[in-house]
Amino acid sequence: MKRILVIDDDWAIGQIVQISLKAIAGWEVIIATSGQAGIDKALIENPDAILLDMMMPGMDGVTTLKHLREHSLFESLPIILLTAKVQMDEKQKYSELPIMGMITKPFTAPDLVQQMRSLLNWAENE
Repeated sequence: MKRILVIDDDWAIGQIVQISLKAIAGWEVIIATSGQAGIDKALIENPDAILLDMMMPGMDGVTTLKHLREHSLFESLPIILLTAKVQMDEKQKYSELPIMGMITKPFTAPDLVQQMRSLLNWAENE
């Protein structure tokens, strides 16, 4: 079973993602509500991928991503950004980051799973 770590300061979004990924894909979802909590949970939980919110108070998504990539365990871990903002200049900035891709809010549960499978190149039975 795939394990996804969701790092998002909005608890409700974390719950929606958790329910969606578990119900549709059968994946286990771990939730962290801050960048630092996400880094800590990643070290303990050994996720197969991370879904990372960009807009968080304190440590934002870019800073969290930087700290994750500095750790040898997470150099090549698939990380997908989750963001509500997708203006052209931000798309360019995000495309230069060491990520698998980006998913925009709002999303439907089936679209979230489909986009993640596509970005991660995971088959339906994974």
